[in-house]
Amino acid sequence: MGKVVMPEYLSVFKGRRVMITGHTGFKGSWLAFLLHEIGAEVLGYALAPADAQNHFDLLGLRDSIRHVEADIRDEKKLKETMCDFQPEFVFHLAAQALVRPSYADPRMTFETNVMGSVNLLEAVRACDSVRSLVYITSDKCYENLEWIWGYRENDRVGGHDPYSASKGAAEIAFSAYARSFFFERAELGAATTRAGNVIGGGDWAVDRIIPDCIRAINSDKPIHLRNPVATRPWQHVLEPLSGYLLLAVRLYENPRDYEGAWNFGPPSSEVRTVLQVAEHIVERYGKGTVTSDVVEKKHHEAQLLQLNCDKAHQILNWYPRWSVEHTLDMTSDWYKKVLNGESAEDVTRQQLHEYFPELL
Repeated sequence: MGKVVMPEYLSVFKGRRVMITGHTGFKGSWLAFLLHEIGAEVLGYALAPADAQNHFDLLGLRDSIRHVEADIRDEKKLKETMCDFQPEFVFHLAAQALVRPSYADPRMTFETNVMGSVNLLEAVRACDSVRSLVYITSDKCYENLEWIWGYRENDRVGGHDPYSASKGAAEIAFSAYARSFFFERAELGAATTRAGNVIGGGDWAVDRIIPDCIRAINSDKPIHLRNPVATRPWQHVLEPLSGYLLLAVRLYENPRDYEGAWNFGPPSSEVRTVLQVAEHIVERYGKGTVTSDVVEKKHHEAQLLQLNCDKAHQILNWYPRWSVEHTLDMTSDWYKKVLNGESAEDVTRQQLHEYFPELL
């Protein structure tokens, strides 16, 4: 779908020092694996994986990259780690990444997503080696008015729930640092990114539609949907990661031309409901059933959210490569193959090379 952009930019990372916060998480493990595959010197800083079964350990990343197990809220440790490693590129993904847990523990969510991000910004401020910072927040950073058109990068940030509000606040903190401190460093490019709902193999988190579907299918239980009509801009994890990597290189090359905020997501024609996603997974997997529970909602949940990505299309020449149907096929296939005994590392590498055939 869309235009195919040859990722010549990936070669820039070969031999470069790259630091990733949150590398033990779903997106972070895919990013760390990809960067290691193309020859970057990768250091990851994150908490231990949240689940016993997790993509990070399945990929063997503990032994193939520099792994620092620490809390983003530990400012001293984070600053020491960055200054010792002297990275040229920094990708900030560490976060409390779910809406419902933010209701259960809002303080921890704000401490991690706001003050943890401020600690990261302080570390970058203290580390002169950093040439490119990609600071990942979320599409939920926007004040969601449930309108039908996509949010643009200059729309208002905010949030009804603690998670969304924490991401909006993280954006405001970044803006202050960018204008107060980073503009003085002519060779530092810094930008924030907001991505739509990311799916793919290796996600085991609770309260995410794909892992919940896979757990139900493999337990021979029906998939219970609490919010079946909610729509999201579903995309494979490699879609926004390709955008983050392309943006990082452009920031490195021309800092002032690419700073600011960027959306990465699928076109509105690719938006699907939660029910459609679950039904597609069941059909592709070859087993399972889907039911919708009518339950009283304890907390607010957004029904409609999508992004306008014209800026990334027109300025970065970034476009998604996979349709939502192919994304769901690849996601379902990853779990089926791995849970049937295939190596997660091999399956992940196969999908990586299908997305980036130029790497073969």
